[in-house]
Amino acid sequence: MNALEVVRFAMRGLTANKMRSTLTTLGILIGVAAVILLVAVGEGASQQIQGDIQRLGANSLTVSSTTSGGGGGGGFARLLGGGGGQQQNSGPRTQAKDLTVDDARALADRANAPSVQSVSPVVTAQNQTATYEGASHAVQQVVGTYPSYFEASNKPVAQGTYFFNEDILAARKVIVIGQTVAENLFGQVNPVGKQINVTGVPFTVVGVLKESGSSGFQDGDDLAIAPLPAVQQSLTGFGPLGQIVVQATSADTVNAAQDEITQVLNQRHGITGTAAADYRILNQATLQETVGAAIGTFTVLLGAVAAISLLVGGIGITNIMLVTVTERTREIGIRKAIGAPRSAILGQFLAEATMLSLFGGLLGVTVAVIGAQFTIAGITPSVVPSSVALALGVSVAIGLFFGSYPANRAAKLRPIEALRFE
Repeated sequence: MNALEVVRFAMRGLTANKMRSTLTTLGILIGVAAVILLVAVGEGASQQIQGDIQRLGANSLTVSSTTSGGGGGGGFARLLGGGGGQQQNSGPRTQAKDLTVDDARALADRANAPSVQSVSPVVTAQNQTATYEGASHAVQQVVGTYPSYFEASNKPVAQGTYFFNEDILAARKVIVIGQTVAENLFGQVNPVGKQINVTGVPFTVVGVLKESGSSGFQDGDDLAIAPLPAVQQSLTGFGPLGQIVVQATSADTVNAAQDEITQVLNQRHGITGTAAADYRILNQATLQETVGAAIGTFTVLLGAVAAISLLVGGIGITNIMLVTVTERTREIGIRKAIGAPRSAILGQFLAEATMLSLFGGLLGVTVAVIGAQFTIAGITPSVVPSSVALALGVSVAIGLFFGSYPANRAAKLRPIEALRFE
């Protein structure tokens, strides 16, 4: 009996009991779809978080104060609790000092920090009401900073322009707004050149930021950025800074820049020996590696949990094939009595089990790919091709493995005993 005949007999055996075959296929379908979808959700979550981190700037470091003051700020770094590249000594704390503009100037001095390209002191006013001709919107963050902040934090301008150093020196009330602010205040009107009131203070819109998208933490487009002195005069007062955003000269010098920042701030804040620092440094590159490793582990765990469904499907194949062998004992006896070799019987039942698992696997891939087109728990799944190949391959292997016992049992039946079976 050639391979084509084996497949033909297997197909006839499967179609003889369509309901049983369908239920067995369904078990494999669920297992394969679960593996692919859960791995896709893990990959989608990883990409989303990595994107959120990258939006902060590839070569940037964020210095945050650990004191209670700071004119707002902290943002993503504060939410993460300073993890991922955090620089904070343990031990007794000296008199804590806030971050100041003078600290930022010291970090900008190339003699002190040759690996630093730019330094942007930051203050932040939260939930400030902005109005324009009757329209009103509560802006999540109004950031006061320097022009270098736009490049360091990866916030390009889509319309108009950003402000310049002359605006800083003159404390001009100009502002660059995010897409969410622009849509809520202006609709389809071009905001550039228009004047808005932020908590009663007039600011002229000079630019609109390119859309950056929302994250699980906040709307990345619901913000406005203005010169530091203007925000301090109008909204926050001339208190301590919330953050200092530092851009290293390149990706290769990020760690060197972090060491230089630590040395400068320790000296300025009088931190010596084992004294605890009154600041923390968030290294975006280290944070990205840490998050990537954590999400990778999470994805593997999701895939392992889903793989249990495939195992259950394999056990289902064993049960169904054992029932099939029992029901077809007389048929097996007749075929062996007229000369069918043991390999033909073995091949037929193995083919049936493999075809069940393969068909279920293909349907599972289809269901998973369709399901990945929808958002799941706020995450857009991203199908990993290797997970598709692995899930499909495992489903076929499960068919062979779990079908081998019933097939071998059928092949070992003695013709005389099989013919006597009732």
